[in-house]
Amino acid sequence: MKTTRHNRRPIRIWIPVLPVLLVLSPLIVLAVGVAAVACLVYRVNMLRALGSGWRIVSALPGTRLDVEHGRTAVLVTIT
Repeated sequence: MKTTRHNRRPIRIWIPVLPVLLVLSPLIVLAVGVAAVACLVYRVNMLRALGSGWRIVSALPGTRLDVEHGRTAVLVTIT
């Protein structure tokens, strides 16, 4: 993630993935459970849904997200 200041060098903030995953793991487990129940309710093959989700996640590297609001700009790059 990169934030820019007016007429100055950008500030780079590196966010480590492992600690974020550890903090968010209870929410991830809950989301997987909800997704499994939704697959059963809507009669979707869970393996195909899992494969589709994996393809989406594996396509994320190289994605850039630019957000600007007033004098503040944030660039998020997934590598």
